[in-house]
Amino acid sequence: MRQIASTRNTKPKKQSTQTLAFDAQAFLDSAGVSRKVKEFKKAEAVYAQGDAAGSVMYLQSGGVKLTVINEVGKEAVVAILGPGDFFGEGCLAGQPVRIGTASAIAPTSVLVIEKSEMFKVLHAEHGLSDLFIKFMLARNIRIEADLVDQLFNSSEKRLARTLLLLARYGKQDQPHGVLPKMSQETLAEMIGTTRSRVNFFLNKFRRLGFIKYNGGLQINTSLLSVVLHE
Repeated sequence: MRQIASTRNTKPKKQSTQTLAFDAQAFLDSAGVSRKVKEFKKAEAVYAQGDAAGSVMYLQSGGVKLTVINEVGKEAVVAILGPGDFFGEGCLAGQPVRIGTASAIAPTSVLVIEKSEMFKVLHAEHGLSDLFIKFMLARNIRIEADLVDQLFNSSEKRLARTLLLLARYGKQDQPHGVLPKMSQETLAEMIGTTRSRVNFFLNKFRRLGFIKYNGGLQINTSLLSVVLHE
């Protein structure tokens, strides 16, 4: 008698329905119809004060200096930006023209995201919107801290704090605290003092071992003591 092998009814396994999380960094590192990566040489303008504002920029590598010129031609340095920073976001709030100039302080790579694309992705992708909101909150906190710094701290403390911030103190992406190259005039404009005062304090910091020149200006975390000292 032929034996008939029994068969077991098996149901096909369900495919995983988990949706992959939005990779904000992959988006910001990519280019497309509404996103273009542009390269800038040192001192080249990314955009100029008065230009039409129609895009948001994401700094992939290098550095950018934001400056503003008043009606009599006096220039002020507003901020120095590094990789991972957004700028030009004023267009999202209805700003029709750029209120300042953005220029590269080193060979720089920038992802330019059209305003309509940025709006679309911020609404659709929580990963990017969370990253953007976190950046904007951090910037607001920084602006408030800068104002307090200008009102209550000496120029020596302001310089020490600015050097630590430029070296991205406490951030994992630049653990060695090496500054992007910039002139003493730029530092003076940032902290509201003269170049001679900046030169005096830099020499003092070097003598005390807070900074050193080693193929660039390297910041020691001990410089924090100047900021914390009453």
